[in-house]
Amino acid sequence: MKKSEQLMKRFILLFSIVLLAANGFAQANWYNIRIYGAKGDGETLDTKAINQAINAAAEAGGGTVYFPAGNYLSASIHLKSKITLRLEQGCTLIAADSGLDEAEPNPAGGAYQDFGHSHWHNSLIWGENLQDIAIVGPGKIWGKGLTRNSRPGSTQGNKAIALKLCRNVMLKDFTVLYGGHFGLLATGVDHLTIDNVMMDTNRDGMDIDCCQNVRIANCAINSPWDDGICLKSSYALGYNRACENITITNCNVSGFDRGTFADGTYQRKEAKLVPDHEGPTGRIKFGTESNGGFKNIAISNCTFQFCRGLALETVDGASLEDITITNITMRDVVNSPIFLRLGARMRAPAGTPVGSLKRVIISNLVVYNADSHFSSLITGIPGHDIEDVQLNNIRIYYRPIDSAVSKIQQIVPEHEKLYPEPEKFGVLPAYGFFIRHAKNIKLNNVEVSFLSTETRVPIILDDVKGITLNQVKAQVPNGQPLYQLNKVTGFEILPKGSVDKKLIKEIK
Repeated sequence: MKKSEQLMKRFILLFSIVLLAANGFAQANWYNIRIYGAKGDGETLDTKAINQAINAAAEAGGGTVYFPAGNYLSASIHLKSKITLRLEQGCTLIAADSGLDEAEPNPAGGAYQDFGHSHWHNSLIWGENLQDIAIVGPGKIWGKGLTRNSRPGSTQGNKAIALKLCRNVMLKDFTVLYGGHFGLLATGVDHLTIDNVMMDTNRDGMDIDCCQNVRIANCAINSPWDDGICLKSSYALGYNRACENITITNCNVSGFDRGTFADGTYQRKEAKLVPDHEGPTGRIKFGTESNGGFKNIAISNCTFQFCRGLALETVDGASLEDITITNITMRDVVNSPIFLRLGARMRAPAGTPVGSLKRVIISNLVVYNADSHFSSLITGIPGHDIEDVQLNNIRIYYRPIDSAVSKIQQIVPEHEKLYPEPEKFGVLPAYGFFIRHAKNIKLNNVEVSFLSTETRVPIILDDVKGITLNQVKAQVPNGQPLYQLNKVTGFEILPKGSVDKKLIKEIK
């Protein structure tokens, strides 16, 4: 055989292999949705073809359901165990505006959590009681037809991805644009890995609820109308279950106008249109659903931009404990850079005791241009102190309040039973830190200052039992003390003698 003929045969063989791969992937465990009838034209409803491909893979013992480049309009997609959905580059999975599964009955009811947390089937992609599943990119999920609200009986979905009581889950390398009420709702999901996922969405980005052994890394979440990465421990499963053993690292959260993060324009024109008048949300938060607890959680190397600050909240009887947060930068924060709240809303079964918030360390935090209306707020309630909090290596630059329209609260209300948000307390009488109903607090190398003018006290301590202030510095407005104390015991400043006693005002 001539050499040229041999080369031609090799070329034909290679071309045939490539052609087989492009038209269905020759591997037995790959299932191309095009082969099952998906059109990918953005107009034809491809739900049936997608679910048929998933069923075929599941019946064969598992496999990868492949979405080649194209625009796939779909209603609810039903995940199965041992299935990976692979969204190829150039693939966009589009949520239809009707025909999705209705919200299923929840035996636990919805007395202790919002409707959106009580149901999973009213979603573009959902799975329940599954194991060994994955959704991987680099394609896109566009929740075009999803609603940002929750409506019983509707066939318009309100979540991009919803998972309940699943195990061994990976979400990786894809983008979610407009994910509805939740870009991801994961409830009771264990061994969950979320890596390199971008969301530019119109309410919550990721809600990690009652989950254990979770790793979130390298994600970018823009969610101006609700929270970005939010840990919760609701009663949606019908019993208390903690959110624990969680790491969040190398993530960005922000509150730019919807869609402008994904397209790279980073607009701020819609800030006044945000439903909550406090401004864009987009933060990392624990709560407000807080029945089961938050334990053993580490957050590191994250950035916040044009959104709210870090919020750790327990108000429904849960314990929030053993938390470390380090290497955080924030710019243009619209409310409290640090908000630690132990409350007693008690949206929980009768007889549930007030929870606890303790053993929290926040270190290496730099904040520029934070809204000083609310300062940084650490507050329990009478008889229930926040305990054992350390703040290390903190630098916060606050922008001034609008004194013409801002009424400073001289007596800060407790609001024990209200929804926990800094805005509920009004404009605080301290611009830097307001710490109340707390004990065993340590501030090491902490400094606060203002960018223009300020008239308020830098730091107010109220009903604090044991506080050490080591190398704490603050820009002090004319005529004000550095510290204002009310019912404070165990007050220690280090190095000793470093603060003039005239800068300490004790309220009798």
